[in-house]
Amino acid sequence: MAGFIENLRSERSTNAARFGSKAANQAMLGQAGLPIPEGFCLDAGAYRKQLASIGLANLAERVAALSGEEERQAVSEIRIGLFDSPITPEVETPLLQAWSELCQSTGSTIVVRSSALSEDLADSTFAGQYETFLGLTTEAEFLTAVRACWAALWSPRALRYMESRDLSTKDMAMSLCIQELVGGEISGGGMSRMTDGNMSISSSLGLGTAIAQGEIVPDRYILSADNEWLETIPGRTGHQENCSLHSPTSGSRKAPMVQQPCLSQAQAVELGHLLKLAEKQMGFPVEIEWTGNKQKIWLLQARPLQMIASVPQHETALKQSGLRGQPSGTGWASGRACVINCECELARVAPGDVLVTQVASPSLSQVLPRVAGVIAELGGSTSHLASLARERQIPMVLGVLGATQRIPDGVDVSVDGVIGQVSWSS
Repeated sequence: MAGFIENLRSERSTNAARFGSKAANQAMLGQAGLPIPEGFCLDAGAYRKQLASIGLANLAERVAALSGEEERQAVSEIRIGLFDSPITPEVETPLLQAWSELCQSTGSTIVVRSSALSEDLADSTFAGQYETFLGLTTEAEFLTAVRACWAALWSPRALRYMESRDLSTKDMAMSLCIQELVGGEISGGGMSRMTDGNMSISSSLGLGTAIAQGEIVPDRYILSADNEWLETIPGRTGHQENCSLHSPTSGSRKAPMVQQPCLSQAQAVELGHLLKLAEKQMGFPVEIEWTGNKQKIWLLQARPLQMIASVPQHETALKQSGLRGQPSGTGWASGRACVINCECELARVAPGDVLVTQVASPSLSQVLPRVAGVIAELGGSTSHLASLARERQIPMVLGVLGATQRIPDGVDVSVDGVIGQVSWSS
């Protein structure tokens, strides 16, 4: 493929400077023979070419020097320009050719995923801060998704995240990872090395969106470092998304709560094997996203996994009340419990508080710089918010049943993100 496009199976796609770490890591897994969906990468140079073609390249360069209303107006102009403007023919023509060939060769609908140059790095994962579009069937849907991913680079949520990580807009550029939609019968995540040396896998029926967004408590499977099954902890799922139920117009459908674990011990061990191979290929502990059906499992993403090697001494065992949940995998902290039931209450969260909330949404990333810990009724160890918390070494416990009702607002509460323990004085 010429110009801005490379097949994911090409060794050239492993160039993170062109395609971002998300796409480059996918290509690396494919080069190692691990199962990934078929697809291609769109170079970040295509994003820069589009900016120049619509006359916004100079403005994008100047944003870092602006502030206040001038900055807001400039960002708004860039976002609207990227989303509304037709794609320059130099990019659109080869892009549509590659899209058409992928549709024809796989017979599948298409997924468009962001792969920004600053994304999926050890100290800046950007988990859940950009966009992913699933199940695209028409040329119009596909091109809209491409423009929307470019525009998401300038979204308020992404810019707040960048500011919190001291990143400059001058260094921003958006590549894309475009693949066939596969699996979808069962999906989840995995961590190749917890603080105790074990591996952890999460799963739920359907697509992995609900896990990533922290909307359900997924099943959790603990495997030893030698990939032996140790334990299964069933989850709580209020709904699921499924390929057969999903379309760009209908959205997701509701399904009954599922209590029975959706992976067998043998399937969990198979995923553990893929986790170990991914870690070996990447050269460091990894967090993965995966999907599968009755015939096959595919790896969708691999990024660096951040863990704290030791657990500080604390007095958790001396507390009079306690709850358990899924650990994010890192740290211990205590602070005043701030119980919120709506994002409109986030202004109540003071520095050093422990946030107690219902859904572990990645939109809560804006409060992570000021909290000591997080407790959520929903979500699991591989949700996007858990990844963002690990990145900042903030202890978090997820899937804590009834947390917002049982933990009194204002009480001193401790959060053990390694063992998944929440405790407070009665």
